[in-house]
Amino acid sequence: MTFLLPLLSLSARAAPTELTLWHAYRGEERAALEGLLDQYDADHPDIVVVPLALPYESFITKLESAAPRGNGPDLFIAAHERVGSWAESGLVAPIEIEAERYHPATVEALHYNGTQYGLPMSFKCLALYYNRDLLDVPPANTDALLDLARTMRGEDQFALAYQATESYFHAPWMYGFGGGVFDGDDVVLDAQGNADALSFIRAMYDEGLLPEEPTGALITQLFNQGQAAMVINGPWFLGELDDDLDFAVAPLPVVSATGRPASPFLTVEGVLVSAHAEHPAEAEALSRWLVETPNALERAITGRQSVATLAAYDDPRISDDPILAAFRAQLDAATPLPNRPEMAATWEPMARALRRVTRGAMLPADAVRAAQQEYEIVSRPPPEPANPVPYIVVFSLLILAAMGWVGLQAYRSRAAMRRQWYAYAYVAPSALAMTALVVVPFVVGSVVSLFAHHNGEFTFVGMANFLDIVLARDWSISSPLSFYFTLVVTLLWTALNVIAHVSIGLFLALLLREPWLKMRGVYRVLLILPWAVPNYITALIWKGMFHRQFGAINALLEAIGLEPVSWFSQFSTAFAANLITNTWLGFPFMMVVTLGALQSIPRELEQAASVDGATGWQRLWYITLPQLRPALMPAVILGSVWTFNMFNIIYLVSGGEPDGGTDILISEAYRWAFTRGHRYGYASAYAVLIFFVLLGYSRMGNKIAGQKVL
Repeated sequence: MTFLLPLLSLSARAAPTELTLWHAYRGEERAALEGLLDQYDADHPDIVVVPLALPYESFITKLESAAPRGNGPDLFIAAHERVGSWAESGLVAPIEIEAERYHPATVEALHYNGTQYGLPMSFKCLALYYNRDLLDVPPANTDALLDLARTMRGEDQFALAYQATESYFHAPWMYGFGGGVFDGDDVVLDAQGNADALSFIRAMYDEGLLPEEPTGALITQLFNQGQAAMVINGPWFLGELDDDLDFAVAPLPVVSATGRPASPFLTVEGVLVSAHAEHPAEAEALSRWLVETPNALERAITGRQSVATLAAYDDPRISDDPILAAFRAQLDAATPLPNRPEMAATWEPMARALRRVTRGAMLPADAVRAAQQEYEIVSRPPPEPANPVPYIVVFSLLILAAMGWVGLQAYRSRAAMRRQWYAYAYVAPSALAMTALVVVPFVVGSVVSLFAHHNGEFTFVGMANFLDIVLARDWSISSPLSFYFTLVVTLLWTALNVIAHVSIGLFLALLLREPWLKMRGVYRVLLILPWAVPNYITALIWKGMFHRQFGAINALLEAIGLEPVSWFSQFSTAFAANLITNTWLGFPFMMVVTLGALQSIPRELEQAASVDGATGWQRLWYITLPQLRPALMPAVILGSVWTFNMFNIIYLVSGGEPDGGTDILISEAYRWAFTRGHRYGYASAYAVLIFFVLLGYSRMGNKIAGQKVL
């Protein structure tokens, strides 16, 4: 056997090292990257690179959950804004860099607390697109911009259009007016420059120089149709432009009041080595190879990337490209998006301040002060750690008690279980599925609610999250962001929706069962369509219909001589928009349930009552409705639960506007988890409270319906 050892040793040495690289590229960018990786494999026979393209929406979540457990990549390509949190949680490894090879801003973006994490590959930022059929030369400063906007202003015609109510798109003016998010390590949302930038935008809205309620789809439509001479957008906008549109790209104008250039946020895509990489040296070598000049040229030419390697711009194929050259010029005035973990908690306060000002609800100075206060609340330190021993003891006793109760019930029913074993076998798959899909996630979420999440680490805090919510420690009870205000809105939302669903569904069902109505089958199919269409599509359609300036509903109001409504500027109209949308979605379910129940009610009962002199209302109240109750009550309970947790409509139609006033409990829990510093424990506590509210409601509904309560 000893003669086999050299062969085994040779085989082990010949096995290539496998490197896993994660990215979220698509289209041309993906083709360019994977072409380079194939070349690397050919040039390095001892290395095999395995690229994995993940969906952009889930890339970060998968990375942060898989890498610490040894299931992640050796290296990955990602935007730089999470570098701070990744560095503090130990997810990325530091790397040495030859800074002079890259633009300083791209190096700064991947720098955190004096250490470099990753090498810059490419960058993205906003710039000024302009239609060359409408404009020969873009304005050099904001004074010229305003003059041009006033000159070109007309009905549905704008000189400039962009998503002015989004913080990311507002950043160029914020930095151009001398403001910003950070002053050193401190968040300064109430800086004077930020207030001045809000005043500038408010003045443009007052003069009607910007489209109202601008969305990405609206901006694309206006530019493609020649209704906007200029738009502010990034390189991703190129894929949305019509092929026959004659356009150019230029840097953003200088702010006349300060002499500073409008400075958009800069996003740098870097190649980073995982701190949990199996082959860190080989991963670092590959990352350095990817940013070398020849490979940067390939990514720029084939992938249409604005690369960070400066030497690439010496090549005429890059320097003579008008799009790449324009974004390269804008890079000199761009501000790296702060990569500090605190940045995640600033987006919502900044957006709320911007929307308050643009709709005239608050003065700029007051809005930035309110934004600073809200940031300080959502970013406060986590609660003090708690002793887990008492909780473990209590939960252990509860589990033992539950197991004892289940065992006792099984012992008492042992004879019946033996006789009807086949029934238990039939329901076993469902029970296992419910356990895996409902019970286990609920238990995990309940456990998470006892922890505080901060910078990637969970700390046991016991009931602190529940106490913060129930005692309104973060917000006053009257604040739209408090649990109690949101609970009242949720209950009102649920009650009004269920009333509307049942009323409309019952009316239509009674109408559709009448034999004198022709084409009943056609009407039934048409009326069930709102329920058949996915609710997120319906929500987006209604969102567009409620648009202040271009929506169909306001067009109808104007056609009959009424004033158009800014639906999302005040609570009553925003709530009504949500209610109308969800009523459209919900009445078909109640109609179908009622139609089915009506088939079981003998018409002879109503005919006999009619002979006895009962009116139509009396027949409905004393005969039809009591017969419908056994079928309708479970449907009402189910519909209530659905409506109580109808996240899509709230998130996609009103977005919680104004100021979070139309958020319901489930959308508020989402915001605590994903837009307010990733406070997963706090969000889980919200979810547990939602469960108990619905549990209490369901028990009450079952008692009213006369059914056995589980």
